[in-house]
Amino acid sequence: MTWKPHVTVAAIIENSGYFLCVEEIIEGRRRLNQPAGHLEPGESLVDAVIREVREETTRAFTPEALVGVYLWRAGPDRTTFLRATFTGYAGEADPDLQPDPEIDATVWLSPDHIRTRREEWRSPLVMECVNDYLAGQRYPLSLLRSLLDPPE
Repeated sequence: MTWKPHVTVAAIIENSGYFLCVEEIIEGRRRLNQPAGHLEPGESLVDAVIREVREETTRAFTPEALVGVYLWRAGPDRTTFLRATFTGYAGEADPDLQPDPEIDATVWLSPDHIRTRREEWRSPLVMECVNDYLAGQRYPLSLLRSLLDPPE
């Protein structure tokens, strides 16, 4: 069997002390997460997070820094996720777009409110990434290099 971690991206979007989160219904349960999703074939990590924020919140996202890269195992099958989390700015929601069908709502929450909803976190990465952001953890986007189409 070939082991392949799931590569995901997420966005920490803060405005006046509140963080943009998405609420999803997964297997009948409400889950709280940052705008996030899987890397698609041919995408850079930066392109993926821009797309995911747009799909889940209908907002244009401009990444400014990398908050961190996280390795996490989930559930009884121990599925492994490698998550790159970015921070930056998001515009207003586009009223002409609809978020992905699995997104129930987008909400702005304080860190304390996110903490109180621990049972709803999609993963422990939800709070881990917020804590790292609040601690000032930022890395330049130039740290990431995409060689998807190298010169011949």
